[in-house]
Amino acid sequence: MARIAGVNIPMDKHIVIALTYVFGVGLTTSKKVLKEAGIDETIRTKDLSDDQVNSLRTILEKNYRLEGDLRRDKTSSIKRLKEISSYRGSRHTKGLPSRGQRTKSNSRTVRGNVRKTTGSGRRTLTKT
Repeated sequence: MARIAGVNIPMDKHIVIALTYVFGVGLTTSKKVLKEAGIDETIRTKDLSDDQVNSLRTILEKNYRLEGDLRRDKTSSIKRLKEISSYRGSRHTKGLPSRGQRTKSNSRTVRGNVRKTTGSGRRTLTKT
């Protein structure tokens, strides 16, 4: 089992996709790292040799912020926005979109405004 940055990457997927399971590695970064390591993108993770896995691990851990460090940076940035009482920080506190998206028709579940679907609008008569 290949383990990179504390994450077990899937064995039956192409390595270019399997690397994206690491937080902080997207498709573009994955392709760039594989090119630097000289590994074919179409090879499956289970077919990698130990040397190839080690080279991928060293390139990723040396050049990129991954997993715990990146999560810590992200939360500290959000915490800073909240502490300086910025508009974006207040939106994070309330759990609302912070990048200008509309909230009248979208983000209903975040706001707690879940609308139940109704029938035709006619009430059924009850016999008493």
